Amino acid sequence: MITVTPGMRRLCASVLGMEAIVVGLITPVAINTQDVEPSVAVTVGLGLAVLCVLVIGLLKRPFAYIVGSVVQVLAIASGFLVPTMFFLGAVFAALWITAIFVAHRVEDVTSR
Repeated sequence: MITVTPGMRRLCASVLGMEAIVVGLITPVAINTQDVEPSVAVTVGLGLAVLCVLVIGLLKRPFAYIVGSVVQVLAIASGFLVPTMFFLGAVFAALWITAIFVAHRVEDVTSR
């Protein structure tokens, strides 16, 4: 079971907030440079951005961290539309994992 701490919520919300901007911006890139159908690009890009924002609102609950992890996988998978997202998705996934572990470590140290 995931123990949600205020520090973990803040760090994970920061990661998801930045990620929402990046995945939202893949929409015009996919349309203009990759010749992806606009309906597909909007669904994937803006859909992921909205999902990131929704998960930020749910971070008080432990299940949101599982949903956030699924968002990371979907961000990496968006690389099939815009190949750069394979790299950027992996970077955000690493930030997501780091945010969770660093927050737990900081909370453990400060609670002693």
